[in-house]
Amino acid sequence: MEAALSAGVEPAFDAHERRRGVVAGLSAYLVWGALTAYWKLFRHFDAFELVAWRIIGAAALMAFVLTLTHRWEHLRPILRDRGLLGRVMLSAALLTVNWTTYVWAVVNGRVIETALGYFMAPLGTIAIGVLVFHERLRRAQTIAITLAFGAVLVLTVSYGTVPWIALLLAGTWSVYGWLKKQVPLTPLESMSAESFVVLAPAIVAATALAGRANSISATADAGDWVLVALTGVATVVPLMLFAAAAPRVPLTVLGPMQYLVPTINFLLGWVAYGEDLPPERLIGFGLVWAGLAIMAADSLRPGRGSALSPRPTEMV
Repeated sequence: MEAALSAGVEPAFDAHERRRGVVAGLSAYLVWGALTAYWKLFRHFDAFELVAWRIIGAAALMAFVLTLTHRWEHLRPILRDRGLLGRVMLSAALLTVNWTTYVWAVVNGRVIETALGYFMAPLGTIAIGVLVFHERLRRAQTIAITLAFGAVLVLTVSYGTVPWIALLLAGTWSVYGWLKKQVPLTPLESMSAESFVVLAPAIVAATALAGRANSISATADAGDWVLVALTGVATVVPLMLFAAAAPRVPLTVLGPMQYLVPTINFLLGWVAYGEDLPPERLIGFGLVWAGLAIMAADSLRPGRGSALSPRPTEMV
């Protein structure tokens, strides 16, 4: 099965294994979506400090898992290959920016904008294909990109400024996903390497920010510290669920599941947290959704690859 995946061919899937994979995949994306509610519990803390603790917690847990599974030696190729190390470092930097933007938006009441960013991410992937690989746009993709530009204009008017949170999330996520395709590591090893690369800066940031009067170290109670300690678990658990799903489920099934995350975020921001959703903002979302629907319909035509089903990577 691994050989088939590496060759870009969908393997045959045993029915029982496929059911297990679907359950694991749905669980992963539901957990990733629910993490918005988890991060909302930290709204009285600084997002930069939270991300620093998240990296520290994730790195500690990944080190434990690597030790438990005796897989430390799988990271050695990274140290021998400067090109691979460079890609891992750039991936880690992009993931850190993505995480920080997402957490900042959640704790500052901008959840709906995070949903927009992750809805727009596939369009960013198409843009990379055009700009980097000089791919030609199909008609459906051209329409989708045009609608996305229209959405940005509408939302700029609605917000009174460019929707930078959504654009930054979509941009960093798209480039991150492209780089991940060039890193020949499993999700466990890749996440471990990325966590270790940014561990030192995270420790420096957590230490520097700890001296402020409103820092986690100065104001967190016992319950807060439990939640902080679980940030690593919250990061790694859905990743492991996804890792279990990926080899068991066709990408045409697994890919569309990723839209559960921005859908959950959209509903949480609108229904649970009461964020503003005036008609013009809903029109902006509608343009993005229309573009995605057009691409989905185009991908179902005979001989079309699924533009909406790239191999998903680590989410929020």
